[in-house]
Amino acid sequence: MYPDDRRDNWYKGQGYWSDVPEEKWKSWRWQLQNRITSVEQLEKYIDLTPEEKAGTRFAEFKLSLAITPYFFNLIDPKDPNCPVRLQMIPRAGETRTAPEELLDPVGEESTMPVEGLVHRYPDRVLFLVTDRCASYCRYCTRSRLVSNAQDYNFHPSFEAGLEYIENHPEVRDVLLSGGDPLLLNDTKLDYLLGRLRAIPHVEFIRIGSRIPVFLPQRINDKFCEVLKKHGPIWMSIHVNHPKECTEELYQACQRLSFSGTPIGNQSVLLNGVNDNPEIYRSLIHRLLMMRVRPYYLYQCDLITGSSHFRTSVEKGVEIIRALRGNTTGYAIPQFVIDAPGGGGKIPINPDYVEKVTEDEIVLRNYEGRLFRYPLNPTADKPIVEEPTGEVPLLV
Repeated sequence: MYPDDRRDNWYKGQGYWSDVPEEKWKSWRWQLQNRITSVEQLEKYIDLTPEEKAGTRFAEFKLSLAITPYFFNLIDPKDPNCPVRLQMIPRAGETRTAPEELLDPVGEESTMPVEGLVHRYPDRVLFLVTDRCASYCRYCTRSRLVSNAQDYNFHPSFEAGLEYIENHPEVRDVLLSGGDPLLLNDTKLDYLLGRLRAIPHVEFIRIGSRIPVFLPQRINDKFCEVLKKHGPIWMSIHVNHPKECTEELYQACQRLSFSGTPIGNQSVLLNGVNDNPEIYRSLIHRLLMMRVRPYYLYQCDLITGSSHFRTSVEKGVEIIRALRGNTTGYAIPQFVIDAPGGGGKIPINPDYVEKVTEDEIVLRNYEGRLFRYPLNPTADKPIVEEPTGEVPLLV
């Protein structure tokens, strides 16, 4: 548990790499060049479990192993159940595919008019601009594509995607994702954002990235100048556990905010990582301290080899219920399922509406107390009742 979220407890420093000159440590290119990418490197620091050894051997066929030195420092080498370790080091569970699991669990391929561009919703597109990430999350929805371990041979074309957007005036919102768009250099990002900003009907440009979390060194002054030039650029980062909220991530989010970039967070509900109301409350409080608005909590997608990560849907509802009334509304994300097969994001909420009649709506608050909101007010009905029975979990 994380009862004390004060920033003086947040991780900082170079850890295993304390002998590396600070100039190199702060270089995002040095971080990429020195990633942990093999069993041999892992075993220099961690006694791998048999499950981890089996998973790591399989990684080259499913989703590559890669962890930046910065993020590797957050792994507890003595605890196989460390929440960062669970997310980053492959396990044997990745070798097993359950009947319900899919290579393309949210149906992106069926709504891709040109390679790398998904047009599912009427007014927005998802623009996949690379297949590379700084580090690879073991539950990645796009593990078919990311790192090319499965020979997907993804070859995004900026020009084809830009031409499609230019020719479709209904598109007002563009989300850049991948892989991770922030692995593109500043020149390419400047070009891409400039082209998008020049399209009259594009009103809203977003970037989905875990680079600030894996590689906060990338969020430097030069990069922030690119965002300022084409802003406002909205950014969704991906933090799953309070342990990931470090001093360096705090500084990166501060630079993003000061560049005029609004930041939201998307987390994935993961078994043994954040499927606990107290852990999740700590996470969202730390996010707000970093000027990051909790945005989505995702039910883990049905990606192949992910059954060991998935929790029940009821667990997500339980977490949202535990937050409501016990923290500020700004801190509470929307719990969603990205519907298998391309149905899009569907919100899942606790049931606060007990009953609707012609005369009233009966509501249950976070304490379980019942309140009546009259539709046809009368003087002889109480508007508050005491709780009775169990509270249903789902709408």
